Amino acid sequence: MFKAKIFTLYPEYFPGPFDIGICKKAFEKKLWDLKLINIRDYADDKHKTVDDTPYGGGVGMLMRPDVVAKSLDANLEEKETVYYLTPKGKIFNQNIAQDIVKKNKVNILCGHFEGVDQRVLDTRNVEEISIGDFILSGGEMASFVVLDTVLRLVPGVLGNLNSTKDESFENGLLEYPQYTKPQIWEKLSVPDILLSGDHNKIKSWRLSQSEAITRHRRPDLWQKYKKD
Repeated sequence: MFKAKIFTLYPEYFPGPFDIGICKKAFEKKLWDLKLINIRDYADDKHKTVDDTPYGGGVGMLMRPDVVAKSLDANLEEKETVYYLTPKGKIFNQNIAQDIVKKNKVNILCGHFEGVDQRVLDTRNVEEISIGDFILSGGEMASFVVLDTVLRLVPGVLGNLNSTKDESFENGLLEYPQYTKPQIWEKLSVPDILLSGDHNKIKSWRLSQSEAITRHRRPDLWQKYKKD
Protein backbone atom coordinates (compact mmCIF):
# COMPACT_ATOMS: atom_id res chain seq x y z
CA MET A 1 0.00 0.00 0.00
CA PHE A 2 1.29 3.45 -0.96
CA LYS A 3 1.20 5.82 2.01
CA ALA A 4 0.86 9.60 1.95
CA LYS A 5 1.16 12.06 4.81
CA ILE A 6 0.11 15.68 4.37
CA PHE A 7 1.23 18.30 6.89
CA THR A 8 -1.32 21.09 6.62
CA LEU A 9 -3.00 23.95 8.43
CA TYR A 10 -6.25 23.17 6.62
CA PRO A 11 -7.11 19.44 6.69
CA GLU A 12 -10.63 20.30 5.53
CA TYR A 13 -9.16 20.84 2.06
CA PHE A 14 -8.87 17.07 1.69
CA PRO A 15 -12.24 15.36 1.18
CA GLY A 16 -12.85 11.77 1.45
CA PRO A 17 -9.84 11.40 0.82
CA PHE A 18 -10.36 12.92 -2.61
CA ASP A 19 -13.94 11.94 -3.38
CA ILE A 20 -13.08 12.05 -7.08
CA GLY A 21 -11.63 9.90 -9.84
CA ILE A 22 -8.75 7.52 -9.44
CA CYS A 23 -7.88 8.80 -5.97
CA LYS A 24 -11.22 7.64 -4.57
CA LYS A 25 -11.21 4.35 -6.47
CA ALA A 26 -7.65 3.54 -5.42
CA PHE A 27 -8.43 4.36 -1.78
CA GLU A 28 -11.49 2.11 -1.83
CA LYS A 29 -9.34 -0.70 -3.25
CA LYS A 30 -6.84 -0.13 -0.41
CA LEU A 31 -4.04 0.72 -2.80
CA TRP A 32 -3.13 3.86 -0.90
CA ASP A 33 -3.72 5.53 2.42
CA LEU A 34 -3.76 9.19 3.44
CA LYS A 35 -2.91 10.59 6.86
CA LEU A 36 -3.56 14.26 7.50
CA ILE A 37 -1.45 16.00 10.13
CA ASN A 38 -2.85 19.28 11.38
CA ILE A 39 0.18 21.44 12.15
CA ARG A 40 -1.89 23.55 14.52
CA ASP A 41 -2.19 20.56 16.87
CA TYR A 42 1.51 20.97 17.69
CA ALA A 43 1.33 24.60 18.80
CA ASP A 44 1.82 25.03 22.55
CA ASP A 45 -0.24 28.12 23.27
CA LYS A 46 -4.01 28.26 23.73
CA HIS A 47 -4.45 30.18 20.48
CA LYS A 48 -2.66 27.46 18.46
CA THR A 49 -0.26 30.01 17.01
CA VAL A 50 1.69 28.69 14.03
CA ASP A 51 3.17 31.87 12.58
CA ASP A 52 5.02 35.03 13.56
CA THR A 53 6.63 38.11 12.02
CA PRO A 54 9.97 37.69 10.21
CA TYR A 55 13.22 38.91 11.74
CA GLY A 56 14.69 41.73 9.69
CA GLY A 57 11.27 43.09 8.82
CA GLY A 58 9.11 42.57 5.80
CA VAL A 59 5.48 41.99 5.02
CA GLY A 60 3.60 38.85 5.90
CA MET A 61 4.14 36.11 8.44
CA LEU A 62 6.29 32.98 8.61
CA MET A 63 5.44 29.52 9.87
CA ARG A 64 7.29 28.96 13.14
CA PRO A 65 10.15 26.42 13.16
CA ASP A 66 9.28 24.95 16.57
CA VAL A 67 5.69 24.14 15.61
CA VAL A 68 6.44 22.80 12.14
CA ALA A 69 9.40 20.70 13.33
CA LYS A 70 7.35 19.25 16.17
CA SER A 71 4.67 18.10 13.73
CA LEU A 72 7.29 16.50 11.49
CA ASP A 73 9.22 14.79 14.28
CA ALA A 74 6.08 13.25 15.75
CA ASN A 75 4.92 11.69 12.50
CA LEU A 76 7.96 10.71 10.46
CA GLU A 77 10.30 7.77 10.65
CA GLU A 78 14.04 8.38 10.57
CA LYS A 79 15.45 9.56 7.23
CA GLU A 80 12.05 9.91 5.57
CA THR A 81 12.02 12.65 2.93
CA VAL A 82 9.62 15.56 3.28
CA TYR A 83 8.61 17.42 0.13
CA TYR A 84 7.99 21.08 0.85
CA LEU A 85 5.91 22.80 -1.82
CA THR A 86 7.40 26.20 -2.62
CA PRO A 87 8.04 28.35 -5.71
CA LYS A 88 11.74 28.21 -4.75
CA GLY A 89 11.91 24.46 -5.26
CA LYS A 90 13.02 22.52 -8.31
CA ILE A 91 10.25 21.94 -10.79
CA PHE A 92 8.21 18.82 -10.08
CA ASN A 93 8.17 16.48 -13.07
CA GLN A 94 7.50 12.89 -14.10
CA ASN A 95 10.98 11.77 -13.07
CA ILE A 96 10.46 13.03 -9.52
CA ALA A 97 7.05 11.32 -9.42
CA GLN A 98 8.66 8.04 -10.46
CA ASP A 99 11.28 8.41 -7.73
CA ILE A 100 8.59 9.05 -5.13
CA VAL A 101 6.47 6.05 -6.06
CA LYS A 102 9.49 3.78 -5.67
CA LYS A 103 9.71 4.86 -2.02
CA ASN A 104 6.14 3.65 -1.53
CA LYS A 105 5.39 6.77 0.50
CA VAL A 106 5.29 10.53 0.23
CA ASN A 107 5.34 13.23 2.91
CA ILE A 108 4.21 16.68 1.84
CA LEU A 109 4.56 19.89 3.84
CA CYS A 110 2.08 22.54 2.76
CA GLY A 111 3.35 26.05 3.31
CA HIS A 112 1.31 29.18 4.03
CA PHE A 113 1.84 32.89 4.57
CA GLU A 114 5.37 33.85 3.46
CA GLY A 115 6.64 30.30 3.90
CA VAL A 116 8.49 28.30 6.54
CA ASP A 117 11.39 29.33 8.77
CA GLN A 118 14.58 28.31 6.93
CA ARG A 119 15.92 26.43 9.96
CA VAL A 120 13.29 23.73 9.55
CA LEU A 121 14.33 23.20 5.94
CA ASP A 122 18.00 23.08 6.93
CA THR A 123 17.68 20.65 9.84
CA ARG A 124 15.09 18.16 8.58
CA ASN A 125 15.28 15.95 5.50
CA VAL A 126 13.32 18.41 3.35
CA GLU A 127 13.35 18.57 -0.44
CA GLU A 128 11.84 21.70 -1.95
CA ILE A 129 9.72 21.24 -5.07
CA SER A 130 7.51 23.53 -7.13
CA ILE A 131 4.65 22.76 -9.51
CA GLY A 132 5.33 25.87 -11.58
CA ASP A 133 6.35 29.50 -11.73
CA PHE A 134 3.30 31.00 -10.06
CA ILE A 135 2.06 31.70 -6.53
CA LEU A 136 -0.73 29.88 -4.68
CA SER A 137 -2.26 30.87 -1.35
CA GLY A 138 -1.10 27.60 0.17
CA GLY A 139 0.50 24.27 -0.57
CA GLU A 140 -2.70 22.22 -0.41
CA MET A 141 -3.72 22.79 -4.02
CA ALA A 142 -0.20 21.97 -5.16
CA SER A 143 -0.23 18.78 -3.11
CA PHE A 144 -3.24 17.57 -5.12
CA VAL A 145 -1.11 17.81 -8.27
CA VAL A 146 1.76 15.87 -6.72
CA LEU A 147 -0.48 13.16 -5.25
CA ASP A 148 -2.48 12.63 -8.43
CA THR A 149 0.68 12.39 -10.53
CA VAL A 150 2.27 9.88 -8.17
CA LEU A 151 -0.83 7.77 -7.55
CA ARG A 152 -1.28 7.15 -11.28
CA LEU A 153 2.04 5.28 -11.13
CA VAL A 154 1.05 3.01 -8.23
CA PRO A 155 0.46 -0.52 -9.57
CA GLY A 156 -3.24 -1.30 -9.75
CA VAL A 157 -4.48 2.30 -9.62
CA LEU A 158 -4.93 2.48 -13.39
CA GLY A 159 -6.64 -0.37 -15.15
CA ASN A 160 -3.60 -0.86 -17.34
CA LEU A 161 -0.23 0.43 -16.10
CA ASN A 162 1.07 0.29 -19.69
CA SER A 163 -1.26 3.19 -20.49
CA THR A 164 1.21 5.55 -18.79
CA LYS A 165 4.14 4.56 -20.97
CA ASP A 166 3.22 6.64 -24.03
CA GLU A 167 2.15 9.73 -22.13
CA SER A 168 3.89 13.08 -22.28
CA PHE A 169 7.30 13.19 -20.56
CA GLU A 170 7.64 9.41 -20.19
CA ASN A 171 10.22 9.34 -23.01
CA GLY A 172 11.29 12.96 -22.69
CA LEU A 173 8.84 14.12 -25.35
CA LEU A 174 5.34 15.56 -25.43
CA GLU A 175 2.63 13.15 -26.47
CA TYR A 176 1.62 12.66 -30.10
CA PRO A 177 -1.92 13.55 -31.35
CA GLN A 178 -4.67 11.04 -30.52
CA TYR A 179 -7.82 10.19 -32.48
CA THR A 180 -10.93 8.06 -31.95
CA LYS A 181 -14.37 7.49 -33.53
CA PRO A 182 -16.04 8.83 -35.58
CA GLN A 183 -13.50 8.41 -38.34
CA ILE A 184 -14.76 11.59 -40.05
CA TRP A 185 -15.94 14.49 -37.89
CA GLU A 186 -16.80 17.96 -39.20
CA LYS A 187 -15.22 16.95 -42.51
CA LEU A 188 -11.95 16.12 -40.73
CA SER A 189 -10.62 12.59 -41.10
CA VAL A 190 -8.34 10.53 -38.90
CA PRO A 191 -4.82 10.35 -40.43
CA ASP A 192 -4.61 7.44 -42.89
CA ILE A 193 -1.51 6.00 -41.23
CA LEU A 194 -3.53 5.19 -38.09
CA LEU A 195 -5.96 3.15 -40.18
CA SER A 196 -3.26 1.21 -42.01
CA GLY A 197 -2.75 -1.55 -39.47
CA ASP A 198 1.01 -1.27 -39.95
CA HIS A 199 2.19 -0.97 -36.33
CA ASN A 200 5.79 -0.15 -37.22
CA LYS A 201 4.73 2.75 -39.43
CA ILE A 202 2.27 3.93 -36.78
CA LYS A 203 5.00 3.85 -34.14
CA SER A 204 7.33 5.82 -36.40
CA TRP A 205 4.60 8.37 -37.19
CA ARG A 206 3.80 8.87 -33.53
CA LEU A 207 7.46 9.40 -32.68
CA SER A 208 7.87 11.96 -35.46
CA GLN A 209 4.75 13.79 -34.27
CA SER A 210 6.01 13.83 -30.67
CA GLU A 211 9.36 15.17 -31.80
CA ALA A 212 7.80 17.91 -33.92
CA ILE A 213 5.41 19.01 -31.18
CA THR A 214 8.16 19.03 -28.53
CA ARG A 215 10.57 20.93 -30.78
CA HIS A 216 7.93 23.60 -31.46
CA ARG A 217 6.25 23.94 -28.06
CA ARG A 218 8.96 23.02 -25.56
CA PRO A 219 12.42 23.79 -26.97
CA ASP A 220 13.87 23.22 -23.49
CA LEU A 221 12.65 19.61 -23.49
CA TRP A 222 13.76 19.18 -27.09
CA GLN A 223 17.33 20.23 -26.31
CA LYS A 224 17.44 17.84 -23.36
CA TYR A 225 15.99 15.03 -25.50
CA LYS A 226 18.65 15.52 -28.17
CA LYS A 227 21.43 15.45 -25.57
CA ASP A 228 20.12 12.27 -23.98
